[in-house]
Amino acid sequence: MGNRWTRSGSSLTLLPERQSSERQGEGKDSDNDSLDGLDRREDIAQFPYVEFTGRDSITCPTCQGTGRIPSGQVNELVALIPYSDQRLQPQRTKLYVVLSIVLCLFTSALVAFFLFPRSVVVVDAGIRSVTVHFDHTNMKVLMNMTSTLNFSNPNFFSVLVQSVNCQVLYMKTVIGTKQLDNATTILPLSESQVNYTVSVEIGSSAAYVYAFCTMPSIKVHNIVVLMQTAVKTSYMVRTSQNSLEAYRYIDCGSNTTYHQKTQQH
Repeated sequence: MGNRWTRSGSSLTLLPERQSSERQGEGKDSDNDSLDGLDRREDIAQFPYVEFTGRDSITCPTCQGTGRIPSGQVNELVALIPYSDQRLQPQRTKLYVVLSIVLCLFTSALVAFFLFPRSVVVVDAGIRSVTVHFDHTNMKVLMNMTSTLNFSNPNFFSVLVQSVNCQVLYMKTVIGTKQLDNATTILPLSESQVNYTVSVEIGSSAAYVYAFCTMPSIKVHNIVVLMQTAVKTSYMVRTSQNSLEAYRYIDCGSNTTYHQKTQQH
């Protein structure tokens, strides 16, 4: 064992070589300890489960010393998970929340687009035919007027035409009425037609009409009548009503079949 001299400025210091050798020995010991610890952990991991029983030992109540949980108790046991466990910290949470919101909004938009109720379009297509009869005894003009209504359903569901009410007026006097219940059902995105016939009677209140309609010297016996029509439709939880008015020219002197344009209000 020798001594080592060092020079610092103008002084000399004597350092024993034992201290330096001890420091080197401690570094080697720490490296050996870390290696021994790793080897010890690997040995423990490979070592099978063994229940060590003794005077102060207690058998595990869960596995009863077997090292395995019975299958019948899987749904009864509760596992304690550390708070720092990654399973308690789901990844991409914000992404999943945003995707869920976008999916809900898209689904709501689709439902609103397909189920939002739209108004049913009702168009008066005019008169199809007029059948004329005369009651010469009572001086009355009897007519059966057949008219047509066109329906257009822009919805993605069926529409029920609950009722069609029509009344015919001549000079502000009601000369005929007609009511249809449950007229038809219109399929989604389709069109339909409803034909209805109104019985009209012009009698003693307008006797001059009978004379005009039966006058042989006139070839065309046109008179003007006003038809007021109310249509009630229902779909989903909504009920709507359409009102139509049309002035029509009809020949009261003979039977006619035609399709005439009407003036609607």
